[in-house]
Amino acid sequence: MDKEFFVREIELRQDMLYRIAYAILQNDDACADALQDAILKAWEKRNTLREEQYFRTWLTRILINTCRRARMKQRRFLSIEEVPEPSAQPPDPTLALLLSQMPEQLRLPLLLQSCEGMTYAEISQVLQLPESTVRGRIHRAKLYMRKELEA
Repeated sequence: MDKEFFVREIELRQDMLYRIAYAILQNDDACADALQDAILKAWEKRNTLREEQYFRTWLTRILINTCRRARMKQRRFLSIEEVPEPSAQPPDPTLALLLSQMPEQLRLPLLLQSCEGMTYAEISQVLQLPESTVRGRIHRAKLYMRKELEA
């Protein structure tokens, strides 16, 4: 496939490509980015197309995959308006001070269990530690808190 064929086909299908991208992304800026990415990928992979008669379907598939990846990336980010207001009251200053002074290896498992509601098994997976180690650290963190609060 030569450059002239590629450019001509892109120009002929420009409106169709935009409509497909808009149907998936529903955002003009995201569509423009996805179109550029898809065209660049198609150009880089143009030698993988065996028969030029399938150019349209091949390019459409590349565009759809590019749009889906872009949509998945959009879902990872929330706008500031979508972030819910915290419902919990601010922590007790004494408690916050104790937590900040506690070693991280004790503080993190305790917070994951207490604040995030994770089970020992989940914490074990997240921290990549044996479950018995997680249990021990949480127990030591509670003892540390109790000792500091009594003092």
